Amino acid sequence: MTGSAGEIGWALEALLLAERELLLFAGFWIAVGLADELAVDLSWLWLKLTGRARTRTLPAGFGRAPLAGPIAVFIPAFAESAVIGVTIRHLLGVWPQAALRLYVGCYRNDPATLAAAAAAANGDPRLRLVLLDGDGPTTKAHCLNRLYAALQADEQRSAQRFRGVIMHDAEDMVHPAALQAIDAALAAVDFVQLPVRPVMGYGNGWICGHYADEFAESHAKAMVVRNALGLGLPAAGVGCGLSRAALERLAESQQEHGVAGPFSPDALTEDYEFGLALSKGGRGSAFLRLRAADGSLVATGSCFPETLAKAVRQKTRWIHGIAFQGWDRIGWSTNPLECWMALRDRRGPMTALVLAAAYALFALDALLVLAQVAQLAPGVPLTPVHRALLGLGLAGLVWRALFKAWFVGREYGWGEGLRAVLRIPLGNVIAIMAGRRALLGYARSLGGAPVTWDKTEHVAHPAARPMREAAV
Repeated sequence: MTGSAGEIGWALEALLLAERELLLFAGFWIAVGLADELAVDLSWLWLKLTGRARTRTLPAGFGRAPLAGPIAVFIPAFAESAVIGVTIRHLLGVWPQAALRLYVGCYRNDPATLAAAAAAANGDPRLRLVLLDGDGPTTKAHCLNRLYAALQADEQRSAQRFRGVIMHDAEDMVHPAALQAIDAALAAVDFVQLPVRPVMGYGNGWICGHYADEFAESHAKAMVVRNALGLGLPAAGVGCGLSRAALERLAESQQEHGVAGPFSPDALTEDYEFGLALSKGGRGSAFLRLRAADGSLVATGSCFPETLAKAVRQKTRWIHGIAFQGWDRIGWSTNPLECWMALRDRRGPMTALVLAAAYALFALDALLVLAQVAQLAPGVPLTPVHRALLGLGLAGLVWRALFKAWFVGREYGWGEGLRAVLRIPLGNVIAIMAGRRALLGYARSLGGAPVTWDKTEHVAHPAARPMREAAV
């Protein structure tokens, strides 16, 4: 019995030591993260109070006017037969401008997507199907470069230069006012980004909903702050417009690396990279937050992954491309504010580690509480440092939950705003799982493993169901 008691005592001492170390580690980094978020929150509040963060309402009928010049839309598609037809029909229907040309990239080993795209055109001459030479999937950037080559060939044949290009994915639902809004913005800037609005009301509302929670806040607050500060704007890859001159600059920079086209085929998140690149030179960039006359947000609607496995796979690609590849391929700016935003963008792996430590701490505390109830371990008071970190963490959690509920509730209704708070743990678990997978994937790439398009499977389309309008 004495030996058993000694072993139990030793184990409890080890658990207590582990608890204090985990609390110090997780508490410190959570406090750092809260300071970061607080800085963005206060910046947004200042912009809001000074009238620099207003969402402009467009006049009735906006979106039907002729374009200032030819505009192309690029959609890369592989294994998208379930959604590409709906996307094409909706896009060509709500964007009636004759100067629009839609380029859809398909692969020779994916006849289903090619057939669905061709059938959806219904004879509309504005659709241009581009068949890639090799089998898919390659990378999204590789497909986009092939679309760019097709655009160049069309320019040479017609002796008419396109004014700009809009990027979209195969599952997107475009807003009727988006084309004219981007066309007008390209008169002053080289890159413009519209918000992304994840669609609710299908699949698993908890998994889908956590995307809505993230975009409702980031595209109503963080991107607004970056835009107001004149900092680089990462492209979302959808609902973003690039001037023709900007595409040429990107293509010239890629030529130095032996790439034919504006986009790097080795990048998992080529949209993130070209958005930042275009923000640095030329005429700059702009984030547009607008509402149509009916109150709807001028944004790109999209059905995001509805299962845990799909969500983890998609976020793995984001973390791998932005955090790990971004560090390697983009580096760091000498501008302190740009470095701050780069740290925010690349915090995914560290966030996963800190969250994992925090949840391990909760589990450890539960064991220690049980031990104290069983009178196997005495209660040990926290040090002032531990109490301060714990208090900061709890206060920060309440602050972040209130902000998240506000942004989600404003766009999706206050019921979803409350559910957004309940979805916070789910988002944390997905972040932990994706961070681990991204690290393993990056390690494999360092060993020479090729970069491939680990694309998300899409079976639902937002145009097949009504989008919920803003609550306020």
